[in-house]
Amino acid sequence: MTLPHSLALQPASDDDLPFLLALRKATMQEHLQRAGAPLDDEHHLARIRYHFDDAQILCLDGRPAGLFKHYRDPAGWRIVQIQIDPAFQGQGLGRLLLERVLDQADAEGAPVTLSVLKGNPAQRLYTALGFTPIEETELEFEMRYEPGTARPVG
Repeated sequence: MTLPHSLALQPASDDDLPFLLALRKATMQEHLQRAGAPLDDEHHLARIRYHFDDAQILCLDGRPAGLFKHYRDPAGWRIVQIQIDPAFQGQGLGRLLLERVLDQADAEGAPVTLSVLKGNPAQRLYTALGFTPIEETELEFEMRYEPGTARPVG
């Protein structure tokens, strides 16, 4: 699957930190608050900097529209963060990004894992794409996609 020509991914840099902090607050504050997680900038920035070398800015028509952070290690693929600016949500961008990784994972025979805060509506997308919960903590679900899992088209 290829991204539409108006959609691009570029490596994140320190210049993107103000955008990433604002994006994290816009997309995660509600879920973090409900979960009782810390909401201060220091904690947000620590999460942004986690696996920062794997962070990519999603640009739509040349405008920053989100963050996609994932990596491959010997155990398989790990989705660290997908955050789509609320102005661009509901257009299938998160699904498109995930399906690209799932296609790669299927080709390699590698699993894909991620964690999602309880109550985050993104969990519906993950379930629809074939992720299943494998662990549960007080705050989140750890989910796993097995290579070759049947996925709905579209």
